[in-house]
Amino acid sequence: MIATLSEQGAEVHVRTSRMVRLGQGVDRTGYLADEAMERAFAALDEYADLIRQSAEEGRRVEAIRFCATSATRDASNGAVFAAGVKARLGIEPEVVAGHEEARLSFDGAVRNLRSVPQAPVLVLDIGGGSTEMILGATEPSAEHSMDIGSVRMHERHLHTDPPTAAEIDAAVADIDAHLDACPVDPSLAHTVVGVAGTIITVAAGVLELTSYDREAIDQAVLDRDAVHAFAQRLLAMSVEERLALPFMHPGRADVIGAGALILDRILRRTSAESIVVSEADILDGIAWSMA
Repeated sequence: MIATLSEQGAEVHVRTSRMVRLGQGVDRTGYLADEAMERAFAALDEYADLIRQSAEEGRRVEAIRFCATSATRDASNGAVFAAGVKARLGIEPEVVAGHEEARLSFDGAVRNLRSVPQAPVLVLDIGGGSTEMILGATEPSAEHSMDIGSVRMHERHLHTDPPTAAEIDAAVADIDAHLDACPVDPSLAHTVVGVAGTIITVAAGVLELTSYDREAIDQAVLDRDAVHAFAQRLLAMSVEERLALPFMHPGRADVIGAGALILDRILRRTSAESIVVSEADILDGIAWSMA
C-alpha cells in the first residue's frame, strides 16, 4: 500500500497484494522454503518498482514499514528473508509479535466500517500460518494469535483431493483444540468482522460473484448459516473444481477449504447471526500506525 498519511488516517494511492505462500512447509520443517522466498522476493521486486514509479509520478515515498508475521516468527532461517527484504527495499523488516499483529488487524478493520458496530467486536484474520482473534470496542481488549492457518491446516491434515471425512474430522479436532485453549472467547462478541484473503474468498462465494469485486465484498454482511454451507461446499470440491470458481485466486485454491473450515468452527462459537466483511485489514492498520 502507498498512501498519504495524516492524523485523520490514510489516503490510499496504490493498494496491491501478492499471494506468495511464504509459510509453505514451515509447520513441518521449521524454515522458509527456498521456492517460497523466491516468490516473496519476486513480489518485493515488484513493490520496489511501484515505489520508484510513485516517485516518478511526484509522490515520493518518505517512509516504509515492512511487517513480517507468522511464517517468519516461526522460521529458523528468518534472517535470510530479512536480508532479502533489506536488499530490495533498503529497510529491516519488523517481525511483529502476535499481539501487535492482532492490534494492527483490529485497527485496520474497525476504522473501515461505515456504521458503528455493536460492541464487543470480534475481528478475525485467517492467514496462512496463523489466525488472529481480537476482541474489543474502539481498541482491542483481548487478542490471541493461534498457530492455525489455511496453509498449516491443509498441510497437516487435508492430504486427499478432495479431503476425506477422516481428514476433515482431524482438522476440526485440531482447530477446536486451539479454540478451547484460546483466551479470546468468541461467544462474547456482538459483532464479528472478517478480514483478509480467506474470508474475502468465502464472501465472494456466498455472494455468488462472477468475479472478484472489491466494492461488492467490502461491508457485505454474510449470514452465518450461508458461510457454514459454503465452507462445506468447498471441502467437498476438488482443487480443479475450486479453480473453476470465477473469483478463486489460483494460489489459494488448494488451501481455501482449510481456511473456510477455520472460519466455520469460529463462527459456531459466536452468538452473532452474521459476519461483516472488511476489505481494510492489517495493511491499513500498518499504514495508520505511521500517521
